[in-house]
Amino acid sequence: MFGIVRPCRHVLCKGLYADWMGHLCGLCLALRDEHGHLSRLVTNYDGLLVSVLTEAQSTAPASRRKAGPCALRGFKGAAVVESAGVRLAASVSLLLAAGKVNDHVADGDGLYARRLVAAGATRLAGRWSSAGTAMAGTLGLDPAPLTTAAGRQALLERAPARSGAAPGLAQLTGPTEDAVAAAFAHTAVLAGKPHNQEALEAAGRGFGRLAHVIDAVEDLADDRARGAYNPLAATGTSLEQARHHCDAAHAGLRAAVDELDLPRPALTRALLVRETGNAISRAFSTAGTPDPGHSPGDPGAPPGQRPPKRDPGGLLSLACAALSCCTCGLYRPAWDEDRESSCSERFDCSGYECCGNCGDCCSCCSCCSGGDGDGGCCCDGCSCGCD
Repeated sequence: MFGIVRPCRHVLCKGLYADWMGHLCGLCLALRDEHGHLSRLVTNYDGLLVSVLTEAQSTAPASRRKAGPCALRGFKGAAVVESAGVRLAASVSLLLAAGKVNDHVADGDGLYARRLVAAGATRLAGRWSSAGTAMAGTLGLDPAPLTTAAGRQALLERAPARSGAAPGLAQLTGPTEDAVAAAFAHTAVLAGKPHNQEALEAAGRGFGRLAHVIDAVEDLADDRARGAYNPLAATGTSLEQARHHCDAAHAGLRAAVDELDLPRPALTRALLVRETGNAISRAFSTAGTPDPGHSPGDPGAPPGQRPPKRDPGGLLSLACAALSCCTCGLYRPAWDEDRESSCSERFDCSGYECCGNCGDCCSCCSCCSGGDGDGGCCCDGCSCGCD
């Protein structure tokens, strides 16, 4: 599971966190039921945003089904979303994962440079692409922007070698923007809200640009150390300039969300506005120039801090990810529980104490993620009278 939107239980009120988990588990189970257990590897946080958007545009909540115990939920059952939006999220996840794997094979990254691994990965990517395309067809989605995104990206990245004219950062993020815009816009079709399509396309482009640039920022130090391609290094974009790009994209994303006709806006605003802002802050807080006190093998470590741990890659990385997935539902750090307890004492979301005019406190406020970091109430520009 990966992505730039990574909410956890201490930044979402209880009801919104349950809805978020319902969409996440619904996506995972939809992949399993229609394409087998191996396809659950493509479950990702950002992909399920299309499921959230589909439900947000509907006057009634999406249907739920009861799911059995799962290690990710601490071996507890749950009510998970079962809808066309979840199937759209599954299709998008499969198509984008297939493109990513093919890109790794083409570049010969790590173990993908070995023939047997490359052959197996290519075959798996082909299965995912076929499954995602077939599912997209049943939903009326044109898969072309998603299936061609990786290929277009590869051509852009190789453009300097062929023509000597390097594309700019805006051009490099184009394929990602187009793919996300197409997926976001199609949620309006599924929800019966065609007047939302233009704003959803704008939101998708903003989110796609954010995802691409944030990924480049997070990988910059490691890519430089390995001599691998990175959009920021290739275009000569500094971290300050990258932050400007992200802030501009976030402003556009927020404006697009404000234009949407959403009967159920709470979770959408929490994820697409607040959590994307958190993702920007998180990425740039760990980025920086090498500190003289660190060894040359640790480029990009923020001054005065330990350098980020390198991704071990290959089978070790896969084993670590599997172990994390199997235990994250069983382990909750004590600080998380303490913070939730402190928050619930100071701000009772069920009583709307911090947002008395709102039907749902969390539609615009976060009771547990105040800007001062002490569990205060942080309102997100709503019109309910909070300040």
